[in-house]
Amino acid sequence: MALALRCLRPLPALLLRSSPAVARGLPPAPLPGGCSRYVQHLLLSRQLATKKAKGKGQSQAKVNISAALVEDIINLEETSEDMQAVIEALKEDFSRNLNVRTSPGALDHITVVTKDGKFPLNQLGQISQKSPQLLTVNMTSFPESTAAAAKAIRESGMNLNPEVDGTVIRVPVPKVTREHRESLAKLAKQSTNKSKEALRKVRSKSITQVKKSKNKVSEDTIWLLEKQIQQMADEAAAEMDKLLAAKTKELLG
Repeated sequence: MALALRCLRPLPALLLRSSPAVARGLPPAPLPGGCSRYVQHLLLSRQLATKKAKGKGQSQAKVNISAALVEDIINLEETSEDMQAVIEALKEDFSRNLNVRTSPGALDHITVVTKDGKFPLNQLGQISQKSPQLLTVNMTSFPESTAAAAKAIRESGMNLNPEVDGTVIRVPVPKVTREHRESLAKLAKQSTNKSKEALRKVRSKSITQVKKSKNKVSEDTIWLLEKQIQQMADEAAAEMDKLLAAKTKELLG
């Protein structure tokens, strides 16, 4: 009883700190010795009770577990960062590879597979724009990689058909037809689906890590953490859908 009273004394302040403020990185309030596990159980039970108190058919409150309370089970901040990295990669793909008009910079990071390894195209050749409808890649510095570079451009998914002239690769820029716009929109959808698959892998990895602690913590804690991770994944997927909708609108005009 003495331990319970001693641990409950700082609880009101800690409950305030278990709000989104903690999720933003603020450290939890210090606890008397021996109280950490006791208060952690109370906080998680409070969150579970709030979750289950919602009536059937009503919208449920979001799970918002303080990362500091469960850091010995899983690093939720790291999970969030991994999910955000998938979103940023999709943004980069949209920006770099899915444009109605092709500029020299769009070819920079096309990956060329050579016998010495994989390299960005701009490290092997000099890319320039001769006219609005023509890009060229001068492969004089690495002539042995000319064929591989042309293949990489052709298979980049950018609807380009390069022509090799000695050590110079000529890349005609296609006119912006409706068919081309629709092709790019399909590629955007495919890229989004691949990103969602990567997101699911992050989610599955995190949930697997949580389940490894089932012998150390309560079922309620495991349940809450799984809900939190699924919620994070759902929010990330929703952001991807918004990116896709905006990109599709841009491409189709």
